[in-house]
Amino acid sequence: MPPETPPAPTPHGACRIAAVVVTFNRLEHIRKTLERLDMEGIDHVVVVDNGSTDGTREWLETQRSPRCDVLLTEGNLGGAGGFARGMAHARDHVGAEWTVLMDDDGRPAPGALARFRQHDWQTADAVAAAVFYPDGRICDMNRPLRNPFAKGRRQRGFRIDDAAYDAGAPSLPIDMATFVGLFLSRRALEAMDGPDPRLFIYGDDLIHTLRLSQAGCRIVFAPSIRFEHDCATMSDATKTYRPLWKVYYHHRNGILLYRQAAGPLSWGLLALRAPKWWLAGRHYGADAPEYRRLLRKALADGILRRLDDPPPGIPGPPR
Repeated sequence: MPPETPPAPTPHGACRIAAVVVTFNRLEHIRKTLERLDMEGIDHVVVVDNGSTDGTREWLETQRSPRCDVLLTEGNLGGAGGFARGMAHARDHVGAEWTVLMDDDGRPAPGALARFRQHDWQTADAVAAAVFYPDGRICDMNRPLRNPFAKGRRQRGFRIDDAAYDAGAPSLPIDMATFVGLFLSRRALEAMDGPDPRLFIYGDDLIHTLRLSQAGCRIVFAPSIRFEHDCATMSDATKTYRPLWKVYYHHRNGILLYRQAAGPLSWGLLALRAPKWWLAGRHYGADAPEYRRLLRKALADGILRRLDDPPPGIPGPPR
């Protein structure tokens, strides 16, 4: 989105959409994502660079324009801190009717924004897109969730099923969604601050959207609005987290999410899940002792709701 690009006109009567994109050391991905957003007719972009060292910051400096705000952090704030910064900027300085969130490797499928603008979303405060890998498979890490512990809810488990992804399926009320293809109305953006930066990575988006839904905001899953996510976090062969330090945030924040969703019943969930997490250490080979050290710390900090004391030596929010 170079400075000389003229503003793409928003169709008459259509809503203005801004995008918040968080990036860290993925220059090729952010190039592709900004190009796609431009092709989709985005009205405004806020890019948060989390202290990149691969040339991303220098390239982003060339992209500043009246339609593209570039926020440079002093260090890596993680996804939680980056989105908190970008969402606050979009709320306070952009003021679009809708703001869509995405990682640097997530981007709207061709035609997604046009389809979004064709819908009447007056009864929704937030809309989650259907997210797929580039090869067409459902991106499971971005699968929206429903809270089976919500009052009056009769549902087994958190996950929505694959049938809900059919492009012709109706929109579905949900309670939690990730920050890839999540459209927030101005009301939702103003309802509460962004995710707690101390969460750093993993689950910050689910916790934030659960808080929104528990506060009365209406979130829907829209299978006709599609995003693609060109991502890789876990080893497909063994389902292990790499780099290994990610194990800590995944499990600590997962416990915090369970507690937010289930209240006192979360202790039962934890009793079922913790032994499985411990046994997963067998997939880490020589790294199993380090995996279990990080897991013990995550369990303790999640149970105690301790967000200011990550293990020494691993990336984390500024202390």
